[in-house]
Order: sequence, then C-alpha cells, then structure tokens
Amino acid sequence: MNLYLLFKSLHLIAVISWMAGLLYLPRIFVYHSEATYDSQKDIFKIMERRLYNYIMMPAMLLSWLFGVLLIHSLGFSVFTEFWMQIKTVLVVVLTFYHFLLGKYLNDFAIENNSKTSRFYRIINEVPTIILIVVVFVVIFKPLI
Repeated sequence: MNLYLLFKSLHLIAVISWMAGLLYLPRIFVYHSEATYDSQKDIFKIMERRLYNYIMMPAMLLSWLFGVLLIHSLGFSVFTEFWMQIKTVLVVVLTFYHFLLGKYLNDFAIENNSKTSRFYRIINEVPTIILIVVVFVVIFKPLI
C-alpha cells in the first residue's frame, strides 16, 4: 500500500471534518448570542462543547498529524516551495482561529460573552477565505 496516498486521504478527511466545525461553531455562537431564554443557552452550550471537543479538536490534531506525515513522506525540502510556505502560514492562522473559538466557547460557558451576533457572522467568513486560498495554492502550486 502506498503510505503517501493513505496519509493524503486521511489528511483530507480530517481537514474536511475540521473545516466543518470551524464553519459551524461560529454559526452556533450567532444563535447563542441572540438567545433570550436560559434553556436555549444551555442547549447551545452543550452543542458548542461537544462540537469543539469531540469533532473539531480531534479533527485538527489529525489534520496536523497526517499533514506532518505527508511532509515527512515528501521530504522537508518541500518547505522551500512557495506554495507550501503559504499553506503552512494559513494552517497556523486556522489553528490560532480554532483556539480563539475555544476562548469564545469558554466565555459563553461562564456567561461572559461580550461579542455581538454580527461579530460572529463576520468572523465566520475567515475559514472560508482561508480554505479558498489554500485549495488554489495547493492545486496550482505557484512558483513565485
């Protein structure tokens, strides 16, 4: 079996799962910040915690693991290529964004959210923009 193709497949599956969470959690935050009843807020807290801990965190860790295994398979000289440098920076930004969402989740958990639903609608676009750039960079591999 070709380990490179196995790692690539598992990397893509993990990234798709991670992206789904990165796109969905801020949407839950929108509804949570607009909720008026404690019973609604309690349900959103459960949804947020489960999404973050049981889907997003494992998916992020697996994305990194299989990404590193792919890099190892290709050789670390791949970092001399411009497209990989761009992708790496954007993955680090997505990772920072992931943990920022974790901070917001904790703020909601302790009833300390200071952000508006509009804020969450705006930041919900961040992973989409990064995803688009990463896909084009990986597919076209610019040489600049």
